[in-house]
Amino acid sequence: MKTTILLMAVLMFMVWPASAATTCETLTGFTMKNVVITLAQPVAAGEFNPSNAGRGGATSAAYRGLPAFCRVAATLTPVPDSEIKIEVWLPATGWNGKLEAVGNGAWAGSISTSALATALGAGYAAASTDTGHTGGNPATFTIGHPEKVIDFAYRAVHEMTVTAKALIGAYYGSAPKFSYFNGCSTGGRQAITAVQRYPNDFDGVVAGASAMNVSHLQGNQAWTGQISHQDEAGYIPAAKYPALHAAALNACDALDGVKDGVIENPRVCKFDPKVLQCTGADGPSCLTAPQVEVAKKIYSGVTNSITGKSMFPGLEPGSEMGWSSLSGAQPLALGVEIYRYLVHQDAKWDFATFNADTDIPLAEKVIGPTMDAVDPNLKPFVDHGGKLLMYHGWADPGISPRNSVNYYQSVLDTLGAAKTSSSIRLFMVPGMGHCSGGDGTDTFDALGAIDQWVATGKAPDAIAASHKKSGVVDKTRPLCPYPQTAQYKGSGSTDDAVNFVCK
Repeated sequence: MKTTILLMAVLMFMVWPASAATTCETLTGFTMKNVVITLAQPVAAGEFNPSNAGRGGATSAAYRGLPAFCRVAATLTPVPDSEIKIEVWLPATGWNGKLEAVGNGAWAGSISTSALATALGAGYAAASTDTGHTGGNPATFTIGHPEKVIDFAYRAVHEMTVTAKALIGAYYGSAPKFSYFNGCSTGGRQAITAVQRYPNDFDGVVAGASAMNVSHLQGNQAWTGQISHQDEAGYIPAAKYPALHAAALNACDALDGVKDGVIENPRVCKFDPKVLQCTGADGPSCLTAPQVEVAKKIYSGVTNSITGKSMFPGLEPGSEMGWSSLSGAQPLALGVEIYRYLVHQDAKWDFATFNADTDIPLAEKVIGPTMDAVDPNLKPFVDHGGKLLMYHGWADPGISPRNSVNYYQSVLDTLGAAKTSSSIRLFMVPGMGHCSGGDGTDTFDALGAIDQWVATGKAPDAIAASHKKSGVVDKTRPLCPYPQTAQYKGSGSTDDAVNFVCK
C-alpha cells in the first residue's frame, strides 16, 4: 500500500503532457473570477511579430527561432481600479512541465516579451505582466491611484501567477510540475517580494540585483544625484571615470592574486580616491579636491547626518565606469519620481531639497509597508521547500551590491546557517554591472541552477560563468556562494575556470 501511494506521488510530479490537451482557441472561453481573456492565438514556429507585443528589447532575429506556441493575453481586475495586463505563452509541443514567470525593470509598464521568448525557447510555459499600467510617463500612473501602486508593488505578479497556473491546467490538462520566478532589478524586488508575501507561489526564485529596500534605495539614488550637483565644483564628469576606475583597479585588482581588470572582492578593498587628487592643473586624469569628496560620499552611501549611521550602502570600487547612472548630468529618474510622486506626493518636489535625516524615515512610513521587501523571516517559503537564488554584480552602478549582502545576512541571522544554506544562496559577481555587462563573467544560467536545486535538493556550490568579447568567450570563472570567493589555484590560465576553486 505504501509503495502504491509513493508511486502515485512520484507520477504526480514526473508525468505531464508533452503537448496541448486542448486547442489554443478554446482558451478564449476560459473563465476565472476577475479575469478577461483578450487573446488566445496560436503562433506558428518563427512567426511571432514583436512589433505588436509591447516593449521587449530583443531583436526580430531572437524571435525567429521560437517554437510554435499558444499566446494568451488577459486583463485582470482584482479590485475596481486594477487593469493588470498579462501574457502567458504556452509551448504547443515539448513543454517541460514547468512555469517560468519573468520580472520587469524600473517602473515596468509593459510585457517583457524578450524574457518570455527566452523562457519559451527553453521549453517553459512563460508568464509576464505590465504590473497594471502601460505607456506614457510611468510615474504619473501613481497619482490618485493607490490600488495601482499596490498592483505595481506586489499584487500584479501574484495575480498573474495564479492565472497562469490555471491557464496551464486548462491547456495541458495538468498543473505545472514546478513554478519559478526569474527577475533582476525591479524584477529582483518582485522576486524577493513574492518570497515574502506569497511563499507558496513559487518553488524556485531567482532574484538579481534586487531593488527591494525601496524607501532607502531610492533615497540613496536621490541623495547621490543631490550631492553630485549641490556644488558644481564637485561634479565628476564622465571624462574622469576612466582615471578613477583605473586608480581603483590599481589599488585592489591584484588583492586576489590575479590581475585581470576585475576586483574579485571589494569587501577587502581599501581605496581612497584622494590618491587621484590633482597636484597641478585640473584635467581628465585627476580629481579636484571637491570631486574627491563627492567620490568618497558615493562610495560610502547615504548616512544620517547626526548619528553617522549608514542608511544605505554606497557603490563599490570597480563600478566607476557606470557612475553616470546616479551621478550624471541628471539624477536617476526612478529615484526622484518615487520620492516626488509617492513619498511627498508633490509633482513640484525637487531632489535638490532632499534631506536624508527626514525624507528616508518619511518614505519608510509612507511607502515602506507597500514597497519595501526587507522581511528576513523566510521560514514559510523555506518550509514549503522553496529555494531562493540571489545574485548581484559587485560593480553595479545603480543598486548598491551590499544591499543584497545585508539582506542575505539578515536572513542568515534569522533562520540560522543550516536552514539558510540549504534553501537560500547569494552569488556575488565580480566586475559585473547592473544585471549584466562589465568586465566580469556576467553570463551564467541562474535559472538552470535553481531548476537543478529544486529538482535534486542539492544547493549549487558554484555556478559556471563566462565573459564574452566581441561575441566570443574570452574568460570563464566559477561564481561562488557568498561569502566564498573564486581563488586561483596557482597554475594554469587565469582565464579558465578550471584553475579556480571556491573558498
